[in-house]
Amino acid sequence: MTQQLNDFSVTRKWPAQHPERIQLYSLPTPNGVKVSIALEEMQLPYEAHLVSFETNDQLSTEFVGTFPNNKIPAIIDPNGPGAQPLALFESGAILVYLAEKTGSPLLPADPAARYETLQWLMFQMGGVGPMFGQVGFFHKFAGKAFEDKRPRDRYVNESRRLLGVLETRLTGRQWVMGDAFTIADIAIWPWVRNMVVETGYNASELLGWHEFPQLQRVLQAFEARPSVQKGLKVPPRG
Repeated sequence: MTQQLNDFSVTRKWPAQHPERIQLYSLPTPNGVKVSIALEEMQLPYEAHLVSFETNDQLSTEFVGTFPNNKIPAIIDPNGPGAQPLALFESGAILVYLAEKTGSPLLPADPAARYETLQWLMFQMGGVGPMFGQVGFFHKFAGKAFEDKRPRDRYVNESRRLLGVLETRLTGRQWVMGDAFTIADIAIWPWVRNMVVETGYNASELLGWHEFPQLQRVLQAFEARPSVQKGLKVPPRG
């Protein structure tokens, strides 16, 4: 049965003004901006829809009916495999899909480099994201009021270890994979950035950010990319 874009429940709450474009449902969080940055890097036409956590948009029946994990970012590609619409959640899966769809060098064609890139993508998804997020909870959000600092310190120590892994990896390299900017960088650097900027978790002192000169260098290069500067603001917050 042929499916149309309007068949997806999410479009009832966020109608497409440009149904021929990739539909992005997101918020400018460390996870959300991965996909907007990738779309900008690949110069793919897209339409962004703000999913507001303040009004629990992600829990709406329209959103969950299409994306059952009720998390952002998510996309619908109206021209997916077989010229059929494809709905996807999970930022890592979306990054791989978009890179493969376009044949982008953001995911290397060489098999060894491809799997090494995917390895570092999984490093972010399985380690950096969950651990850094816990630091944010215990350092900036509700958990900061806990008198017992052992939970916070547990996640801080693991986050410092992960930063150390990256620091070693980037010694003598321009990006995670060397000279090539890849989806691994798109996944990792929004999270690193969010840990240290004042508008994010503001945890640079807690993490000993001054001890990671390679990370500082690469983060600065990441922030200088036009696609990053635009993608970090997509979708605009109201």
